[in-house]
Amino acid sequence: MNESARAVIEAIFQASNQGSIHFGEVIARLVAAGVESYHVDYRAGRSVYYLPDDTTLDLSFERPHAPIGTAFDADGVRSAIRGAQQGRVMYPEFKALTQAVGCIGYTVWIAGRHVVYLGRRGESHVERFPD
Repeated sequence: MNESARAVIEAIFQASNQGSIHFGEVIARLVAAGVESYHVDYRAGRSVYYLPDDTTLDLSFERPHAPIGTAFDADGVRSAIRGAQQGRVMYPEFKALTQAVGCIGYTVWIAGRHVVYLGRRGESHVERFPD
């Protein structure tokens, strides 16, 4: 991965974790940087970004202070997603909301235009990107 792409991805990562940009802007900037997909693991406190040439960038963030819920509640995940889509929920709050309803992480498939949210027992919720 070239240093320019690395710097762009790191800047997006920081802005998102600080709650200063919305998901749509995150995706637009990652597309411009050449990111194909990324995976967020709440339990490990990591985000891994994948480029089409199979290079990766692994970045760490602060792990949750509160325990992640044990039961996966897809409706709760959808509610957090709707709040983010409407601009009422920024990423720091989104992480707390989804963790509280048992989400342990998710994978954003930029090229596939959807996100798969995961529960600790293998549950999942697929959310398609809005058109």
